[in-house]
Amino acid sequence: MEYSIYNNHLNIKVKAKGAELFSVVHQHNNLEYMWGGDPEFWGKTSPVLFPIVGALKDNTYLFNNQKYSLSRHGFARDVTFQVENHREDSMVFLLTSTASSLQHYPFPFELRIHYSITNHTLHVTYEVKNTGDDQMYFSLGAHPAFKVPLVSGSAYTDHYLEFSKTEICSRWPISNEGLINKDPEPLLQNTNKISLNKNLFDNDAIVLKNLQSRKVSLKCSTHHHGLEFSFEGFPFLGIWAAKNADFVCIEPWCGIADSVDHNQQLTAKEGIERISSGETWSRTWHVKFF
Repeated sequence: MEYSIYNNHLNIKVKAKGAELFSVVHQHNNLEYMWGGDPEFWGKTSPVLFPIVGALKDNTYLFNNQKYSLSRHGFARDVTFQVENHREDSMVFLLTSTASSLQHYPFPFELRIHYSITNHTLHVTYEVKNTGDDQMYFSLGAHPAFKVPLVSGSAYTDHYLEFSKTEICSRWPISNEGLINKDPEPLLQNTNKISLNKNLFDNDAIVLKNLQSRKVSLKCSTHHHGLEFSFEGFPFLGIWAAKNADFVCIEPWCGIADSVDHNQQLTAKEGIERISSGETWSRTWHVKFF
């Protein structure tokens, strides 16, 4: 099932499976901003990463002296959500824990994904409620893929990412097993710009920690269309594209893949979020399209 919201500027479409955003069309310029999900390269468009982000060491974590397994990025992206609320310019999708999920992830929860639009901006809010009796541990991240090139006639290499502040930060390499290596590599050296080319992602995603910027824009040197992506409250940022594919993912994360030397204890996982029984946690990212 697919669901839409719209206003005078934007038309947004989301699938019930994974509550996955798959289309953003600007009503004035008729541009589609989302990657089409070609399975030859990568069949998804904007999966939610929950209850982990990235890979676990040996796909396994330890909690209360028990061993559990989860595949990369968790299970929410592959499960059909319930539509809890649907209005003209907003909708809410709900996923709840089940007997099956509790075998792999022993925490009762409710996960809501809110989509809403105001003027030229899409707002996406993740809301996690701990419905169990004990403290809950989780990670959560976004993975939207934006079409590059945006406009016919422009090239992938005409596009660039522009951060809101000048940055000095490193890229954290990813191992062949999908884990975070111990030694970072220089990337942004007193600049706010990453020029896009398809070799950037030969060694998997660009993983950034401790950015000063809370906004990054996708722009092009040959036209004025693009987007401004705001990610306040997300301590990590991933940037990725599949090999030779015409998109770039801008991925704000609350959580990160295990490091190569992690002890696999869930409670000691880098970036892990914690909420007590009955508590609700939320984060929102925003994208302004132009």
